[in-house]
Amino acid sequence: MSLIPATILTGFLGSGKTTLLKRVLAEAHGQKIAVVENEFGEENIDSDILVSDTQEQIIQMSNGCICCTIREDLRATLQLLAAKKRQGLLNFDRVVIETTGLADPGPVAQTFFMDDEIAESYLLDSILTLVDAKHAQNQLDDRQEARRQVGFADQLFISKSDLVSTAELDDLTHRLKHMNPRAPIKSVHFGEVALSEVLDLRGFNLNAKLDIDPDFLKDDNHADHDHDHDHDHDHHDHAPGEHCDHPSHGHGHHHHHDDDVKSFVFKSERPFDAAKLEDFLSAIVNIYGPRMLRYKGVLYMQGTDRKVIFQGVHQLMGSDLGPAWAEGETRCSKMVFIGIDLPKDILMQGMEQSLVGS
Repeated sequence: MSLIPATILTGFLGSGKTTLLKRVLAEAHGQKIAVVENEFGEENIDSDILVSDTQEQIIQMSNGCICCTIREDLRATLQLLAAKKRQGLLNFDRVVIETTGLADPGPVAQTFFMDDEIAESYLLDSILTLVDAKHAQNQLDDRQEARRQVGFADQLFISKSDLVSTAELDDLTHRLKHMNPRAPIKSVHFGEVALSEVLDLRGFNLNAKLDIDPDFLKDDNHADHDHDHDHDHDHHDHAPGEHCDHPSHGHGHHHHHDDDVKSFVFKSERPFDAAKLEDFLSAIVNIYGPRMLRYKGVLYMQGTDRKVIFQGVHQLMGSDLGPAWAEGETRCSKMVFIGIDLPKDILMQGMEQSLVGS
């Protein structure tokens, strides 16, 4: 049996998770989706789209979807669903896990990697985070859970954007980009979103390409001067036409938010020494793992003509050989780190010292 794709849907209280979910479930997409809900969520899926509102843990819906609430822990619920699918008692194609508004998605994501039984049945596809445009700035200021949810995301959806001005929306978008430059950001109205932007995003697929928001990498003249400017130095000259531009560390927006969830990018055209890099990352993850939300890179390694794709969640990290470097393509490592109060200088220096010849 092929692995069941799983999507984690997160977002702060009132951000519109249930609205988005209802829309996904009600759409005639021909997919049978099992929804796992934390039952202390702000509101459960309305019973009007259910066949029967029974006391049973698992409820079959009119369009063939399944809805269940977590009575025990997530692991037990996922195991139960997979077992019923194997036995032919339930028919579903994928799972969407809706977390409570106060949940940290990290442990939920780790379940898919650390638990062998779960890993044998499921494939974690992506983490989607909904952000309420009206209340997000205050929530991000006050609540670390909200900032963590942004840091973990593979895709960010901004809801209720019609309730704020263009300038406010622009400021929020800038803030989110600097917390997480690898997640595309899209405004959604009343949960209206194409299924292609919700399912099969392959956010945890090691071979999916690394997208870092280009605005984040662009040098801009509006850098906040209370930011440190220890730019990442690659000690080499750029050949004409080669691009491994240095990221800007300025925020380039009007209000300075000193969020504890921050991101930065390491880039170099010198190859990494595999042993040095592994030693360094193992040591860093050992110390800072709980504060490292997501880190992902496409790396240029000595001794292989293929790109090395690398990613991690907290203390878990993995790498895989990607496609070959194309003829004439500039070989360049790019690694994005997203975490809570990570020591940028230590990380940058350690990455630099893991390069060949350092």
